[in-house]
Amino acid sequence: MVDVNGKTLALELHGDGAPLVMVHGLGGTSNTFFPQAALFTRWFKLIRPDLEGSGRSPLNGSLSIERFADDIIAVMDSVGANEAHLVGHSMGTIICQHIAAKHSKRVKSLALLGPLAEPPEPARAAIRARAETARKDGMVGIADTLVNAGTSAETKAHRPSAAAFVREILMRQSAEGYAATCEALAAAKAADATKITCPTLLITGDEDATSPPPAVQRLAHSIKGSKMVVLNGCGHWTPIEKPAEVNAALVNFYFG
Repeated sequence: MVDVNGKTLALELHGDGAPLVMVHGLGGTSNTFFPQAALFTRWFKLIRPDLEGSGRSPLNGSLSIERFADDIIAVMDSVGANEAHLVGHSMGTIICQHIAAKHSKRVKSLALLGPLAEPPEPARAAIRARAETARKDGMVGIADTLVNAGTSAETKAHRPSAAAFVREILMRQSAEGYAATCEALAAAKAADATKITCPTLLITGDEDATSPPPAVQRLAHSIKGSKMVVLNGCGHWTPIEKPAEVNAALVNFYFG
């Protein structure tokens, strides 16, 4: 655990080398990146926090993308990381983009999995409604819905253990923490992509309904010099559904 900005966050630190910070998304935890951590701990110092209100990090107040970004910078400061590579998933990609735009000298690269600039307008009301559902009914129904909608047909048919992991990680969330995170995501605004100057890789799935390839392509075009990879048979839970393919893309990004 680490104390930053008047709160306590769960934090996993592994490996040596250049710092690499992994930022999970809505309903995730540091374990979202376990398949990547198992490999990249060979070459990097991995910094994997649970965001406030998620996983093992308690909710301490109101949440926002800006507050999450400030917490990531504070976590970096707490472990002596003046600069770092950033990896984000889903909502975590929005956080990472804000950090890269605001603190460009501290970000060596961005790897964005299931990325989005901000929720499209029709999605904001749905995300707020999900917050109400979490508070009223808990996480079981939300978990079942998101496993069905958020993972690919291939994952559900041939990698049921990945679907089971997604269901478990969602069901284990604090309902109030999840609801507050929904509200932070629903209010999210895009970072100024023109201020993102580091090497950037965007990875999405061909069955990702949250970050469909055309939307990710538009985001890639807004970030100068970025590269995009589309994974076949993959939904929105990119690092869990296609771990080997994600790892290969990241190895090529960092060392190719």
